[in-house]
Amino acid sequence: MSYTDKTLNCRDCGADFVFTAGEQDFHAQKGFTNTPGRCPDCRAARKSQGGFGGGRRSGGGMREMFSATCSSCGKSCQVPFQPSGEKPVYCSDCFQGQRSSSSRW
Repeated sequence: MSYTDKTLNCRDCGADFVFTAGEQDFHAQKGFTNTPGRCPDCRAARKSQGGFGGGRRSGGGMREMFSATCSSCGKSCQVPFQPSGEKPVYCSDCFQGQRSSSSRW
């Protein structure tokens, strides 16, 4: 199929940008059906902020951490979930040890 350059308008900054014939061919080869909605600069900025979907958290902020006491060694630690008290909580060192021993035959 033959493509021609298209001028598109960025949904973020409002600037016009060119969706080249080569880019259109690449999109078609990859099976992409939508034309880009953002200019290359806005796409790069969005990607660097981690806001491109795929189940990742948006906002790029720090994950909330909770204080806990390791069930194995007893030292204080920070975990990325609110401990309920129903299951053991491990510090990062003990957690790695648990993972190593559980993955063995």
